[in-house]
Amino acid sequence: MAEETPVEEDTVEETPVETFDVIYSCLRCATTVSNTELARLPEIKCICGFRVFTKVRPPVVKTVKAI
Repeated sequence: MAEETPVEEDTVEETPVETFDVIYSCLRCATTVSNTELARLPEIKCICGFRVFTKVRPPVVKTVKAI
């Protein structure tokens, strides 16, 4: 009988997933809601009943050099 060589299992390193909390604002009443709060609700709707949200942009303005 031939000796069986041990099979090396490949270990996969799991990198931590970065979750960015996106802030949304209701278009009607301007209530701010985070992405995680919207995910918990059964339907995407504001407390006022409106279903249209806009993404709140960060106040930092990026400048890019022209080539």
